[in-house]
Amino acid sequence: MTAQILLSLSFLVAVHEMGHLLAAKYFGMRVEHFSIGFPPKIWSFKKGETEYAISAIPLGGFVKISGMIDESLDTETMKQEPQPWEFRSKPAWQRMIVMLGGIIVNVIVGIIIFVSLTFIFGEEYIPTKEVNKNGGIWAHELAEKIGLKTGDQIIKINGQTFEDFQQVIKPEVLLSQNGYYTILRDGKELTVKIPADFIETINSKEAAGNFISPRYLAIIGDVQKGSIANRVGLQPNDEFVQIDGVPVKYQDEVKKVLRSKKRDSLSFQVKRGSEVLSFKEYFKNDSTIGFLPKEWDKSKLATINYSLGESISVGTTRAFGVVFVQLQAFKKIFSGDISVRKSLSGPIGIAKAYGGTWDWFRFWSLTGLLSMVLAFMNLLPIPALDGGHVVFLAYEMISRSKPSDKFLETAQKVGMVFLLVLMVFIFGNDILKLFGL
Repeated sequence: MTAQILLSLSFLVAVHEMGHLLAAKYFGMRVEHFSIGFPPKIWSFKKGETEYAISAIPLGGFVKISGMIDESLDTETMKQEPQPWEFRSKPAWQRMIVMLGGIIVNVIVGIIIFVSLTFIFGEEYIPTKEVNKNGGIWAHELAEKIGLKTGDQIIKINGQTFEDFQQVIKPEVLLSQNGYYTILRDGKELTVKIPADFIETINSKEAAGNFISPRYLAIIGDVQKGSIANRVGLQPNDEFVQIDGVPVKYQDEVKKVLRSKKRDSLSFQVKRGSEVLSFKEYFKNDSTIGFLPKEWDKSKLATINYSLGESISVGTTRAFGVVFVQLQAFKKIFSGDISVRKSLSGPIGIAKAYGGTWDWFRFWSLTGLLSMVLAFMNLLPIPALDGGHVVFLAYEMISRSKPSDKFLETAQKVGMVFLLVLMVFIFGNDILKLFGL
């Protein structure tokens, strides 16, 4: 988990800083240092006038360009006469391109990743019509809180029909203004509103799993060792018929019966082929029978394979969809619909998304997402971020008047303090979330 996020961030930081470096060198600026991570330095080598380093704190990186007011706050150099190879000696439009270099590269990398994943893996999803045909949704606790019920058929999102069942929990849906689901319940069409702050409730893998899922038939997929199911010899593809005299068809009905009351013994019937088998077992210290339901029938999954041309279009749309979601989230934060604390996640929160096992598709999907998020965040007009430099350069280009070095130094210091406080807040917030606070 930790290794995956460090690998992903190191790669993204490297390409981001490489964007600055290549643009600076193209315009004849001297690049003194290129570092992945922050000091202390672990390993480095020098080529030409540039020292390339890997440093110990893997939370970012930097490029030191001569004659530029940056994180180093090298004010002594700035007091000297400008040299032709320095950042400050170049035209504003060249400096603007250098500052946008990292952002541009992150966007390009994000697009390449999403296009590649789209082309290689295509798209596999559970069709909404199959979910509705198979008994509708299983509404877990969070779904019931907003008014959904098990057995509901979700037929529209924000008034639009949809094919992919996963659309129901996509961030752009949960962040939409005045969002709602249109459902069929007992033959009647109803509307269930999505609360404005619902994204806060469902912004973790655990919470997402407590929202909705397709209903699963009560058919055994795997038997857990040491369980009642294992003890009585239940087998994969055994289908539950009844429990304690109550007919059951779906896995949610099995759980509902088991949770309905405490019991010393449990009787149940399963169908195996054409035969119905009956069991009665001691249940006083148990809460489950001990099986995992059979997974969704893969023959009912929809698969879309894209040509290279289609992948470029679809992948690019998906990449910029990440930016659109960020804009939606910021809008809701500024409007007060969702809180900053519940919405922000740092390295610890992101690491949990990578999971404990290696999965190439998940790794590159998250890396592509992070690449677009880093591009968006770096474009924010905050001093010490690329976006802050871009704002000052835009002012210089429009007014034809360059801000003083003293002003830029002060802005850089303010921006660094702000980012440091924000980093402490985000890490602290991640830790509090780990403890459920």
